[in-house]
Amino acid sequence: MVSELRCYTEPAFFEKAQHYQAVLSSRGVTLQIDVIDKLNARFLRLHPDMALCVDADGLWLCALGMKMQPDWQAEIPRLKRASLKSEMLARACNLAEKPQLIDATAGLGHDSLLMAHLGAEVTLVERHPILFSLLEDSYQRALQDPFLSKVAARIHLVFSDSADYLKAQAEAGQAVDVVYLDPMFPQRDQNQQAVKKQAQVKKQMQLLHLLLPEHGEMDLGDALLPLAQKIAKRVVVKRPRLAVYLAGQTPDHQWTGDACRFDAYFQQDATKVNG
Repeated sequence: MVSELRCYTEPAFFEKAQHYQAVLSSRGVTLQIDVIDKLNARFLRLHPDMALCVDADGLWLCALGMKMQPDWQAEIPRLKRASLKSEMLARACNLAEKPQLIDATAGLGHDSLLMAHLGAEVTLVERHPILFSLLEDSYQRALQDPFLSKVAARIHLVFSDSADYLKAQAEAGQAVDVVYLDPMFPQRDQNQQAVKKQAQVKKQMQLLHLLLPEHGEMDLGDALLPLAQKIAKRVVVKRPRLAVYLAGQTPDHQWTGDACRFDAYFQQDATKVNG
């Protein structure tokens, strides 16, 4: 886990950078703020090591001459096109019933945003302090957006290890309608060949892979499945179309598209398939 990081900002945003410094310090990450004259593409190219930066648009992760943040505003066109019938995710998670849903593998929060837009009450769980802080920043901006504010109001952010959170819910006797799992790093296909989501990894994912090494901090999700099954009426797992089953467990039902599929696991008394 990253415990110390540089944070670049311009003089106009120094106080804002200090705010993030305090927030991340409370989450175990020390920020060293470097005030520079101009935070631009040239500066980022000349400083390729992983860092954070703060500007008028908030908090960013930067490395390799690029910067990224969970861009929830960019998801608005997708949300406006989405419907319960058109989205395979909506059918898999039975969003027509407006479920109480835990997204235990938060990532950039885009799927949670879609699920909340289509009616779910979503608890978004993330354990990495930097990724959680990036999500929190995007969430706060969404609350100020005329279109996204009602969507964001149905999202609750939790800073926790997902396994610990699911265990605590089970111990407290808490149940939810759906637990959603989308492990960031696809495992192997049925022929034991590496599964690739796409030929060119998007910029956001390139930087996330630096922050969350596949063989380091990022849980592939196998351990989460049995924990999720203890508290959820259905567990939905997003997988590349040819990927092996999570934890080697055959799902009760599948929805399959061109590039991905959704594997669903039902409680024995909740086996009715919707959609």
